[in-house]
Amino acid sequence: MPDPRSAKGPSKAAPSKPAATEGAVGESIRRKAFRILGLPAVAALFARDPDRVERLFFDDRMKEKVGAYCAGLAQARKVYRLLPAEEMEKVAGTPLHGGVVAVAAPRPVLPLDMDEAARWAAAGEPLMILDGVGNPHNLGAIVRTCAFFGINRLVLSDHAEQALPSEAAYRVAEGGFEYVTLYQLPRFAQSLRHLRAHYRIVGTALGDHPDPATVLSTAAGGNAGAKPAALILGNEEVGLPATTLQACNQLVTLRGSGQVQSLNVSATAAILVHALATPGAATPGARRA
Repeated sequence: MPDPRSAKGPSKAAPSKPAATEGAVGESIRRKAFRILGLPAVAALFARDPDRVERLFFDDRMKEKVGAYCAGLAQARKVYRLLPAEEMEKVAGTPLHGGVVAVAAPRPVLPLDMDEAARWAAAGEPLMILDGVGNPHNLGAIVRTCAFFGINRLVLSDHAEQALPSEAAYRVAEGGFEYVTLYQLPRFAQSLRHLRAHYRIVGTALGDHPDPATVLSTAAGGNAGAKPAALILGNEEVGLPATTLQACNQLVTLRGSGQVQSLNVSATAAILVHALATPGAATPGARRA
């Protein structure tokens, strides 16, 4: 393992220029450098795109586990440091850093191209969409769920409250952002109507709507030739906007015991993403109130 007490080369690598097709959101996020905390997230980053890493900090308990990462950074003439506990907390901005912090450019949020979406639909690949999910921890948890079940694309609306990638979201995602590509759909309600040419747009809402298991299994492959599902989850407090609801082909309701009105949006996503990723699978919690 390279000597962790000294840096190799300049303190910061020159950031790569974002592609012109990334759009304003992707470019603005790419200009930032995030602190990515914890071994699962840092390991995923080095496994998927080690060139994005600008600096690495770690404490004594992680020294052996990050040896290969330090060797790569040394070769690239980038900074790595072994730090005492109190300095690690300062670098991380939290005591919950898991012993290792990477500073890296986040992956960009790309504009959703309808021709590309048409190809995904033709291949039978479902979509997960968020419209106004504002809590970055919920975004991170949903990205982690999508990665776990192999839904490797997540579409975000242009809702004013929609959370975008952040350090908090990356921390909760536990490496999921390295496997899930994020897209943004401008002029959201209007664009959903165009997306209906390729996908069955399924919105989630309270009320007397069908159970998701039936709708998602039908849309995702229960009927030969059926369009795959594009499932939309809405804002934590108010749900989907009226314009989004009107653009949906169908609405579904995840029912429980009735003792509480609803689940946290990230818990709802975990249940529904499993159904989305597993055509024909029964959705837990489908008992009527």
